[in-house]
Amino acid sequence: MLTLGVVLFAWSVGLYAAAPDLPEARQIDLTVLDEKPDGSCRVRWIDPYQKRAREASYRCDPGRSDLLKAPEYPDSRGYGWASGFMLTEGPERGNLEDLVEPAPGPADGLLSLGVLLVAVGLAGGNLRALPRVLGVEARLLRRAARLSASAGWAAEDYERAVAAVHEAKRHAVLPRNADGIPDGIPGPRLVTTLWVLREAGPQAREAAVVGRRLAVRLDGLLDDAAPAAGLRSMLRSGPTARLRAARAVAELRPLLSEAERNGLPERFAQTSVDLLRGQDADRAALAAGTDFAAEPAAYRNLLTELTRPEPAARPPALSTRRGQRWHRRR
Repeated sequence: MLTLGVVLFAWSVGLYAAAPDLPEARQIDLTVLDEKPDGSCRVRWIDPYQKRAREASYRCDPGRSDLLKAPEYPDSRGYGWASGFMLTEGPERGNLEDLVEPAPGPADGLLSLGVLLVAVGLAGGNLRALPRVLGVEARLLRRAARLSASAGWAAEDYERAVAAVHEAKRHAVLPRNADGIPDGIPGPRLVTTLWVLREAGPQAREAAVVGRRLAVRLDGLLDDAAPAAGLRSMLRSGPTARLRAARAVAELRPLLSEAERNGLPERFAQTSVDLLRGQDADRAALAAGTDFAAEPAAYRNLLTELTRPEPAARPPALSTRRGQRWHRRR
């Protein structure tokens, strides 16, 4: 529609350009001999080409000041004053220019239609783009990406700590009692890895389980909501992708509100900090040895719990690479 309006507008401009030029005219003073309330009047002017005074009917401006009309106008003969245009070229030179508006021609119709189509096309295009612009939720998606990354890091840090325990146990030789439960003094490396989990507490496992599930759910929603990350991506997306993005954003909003209300971002961050305390090996080994000497039974129970065969397959390890790439890309 916009294109058609531009074509019609250009066509009307061409018709105007092809129309014959109007003759030149100049403004002159007119003596108003007689005037009616509707502006019909009879005027007199000097024709410089015929070198004489001429009279003719004319259309005066009825809205001009009363001081220019008789009898207010200071003319000794009781006439009024008006201004008009006299033709200065062509066979009609010396005559007054007819100020009556000409009837609309094809160019006028094309111009009006073209302007209307251009206006409708621009308004319609902006209205179509408005839902796409309003659907941009870049800030919301950045919050979701940060939450997904922190949840994934907490789960991965916990799994890494558990894997360190298994690795240390694999290289340690522990005597077992009659029930098959490890009963002996574990090596320093195993004690240190157990100390990290013991310091993090049972809430670390809970945060890891919640984080794993939350990150998997957020990653799926972030993939669907990706077009809503910016105006350019939203404008380039098709109707189906925009619909999926709108649904994903609608799910992300209450999910993020609930997670923030429950303090999950802080829990995930604290879990990661607690599980990374063992990076200082010397200090961790000293603290672990002291703690083990005070409560050896707690370490044996924790090791038994971590190495006990699970009745069902473990949930798949969380991979947050996709969520992290999404966050960095945006």
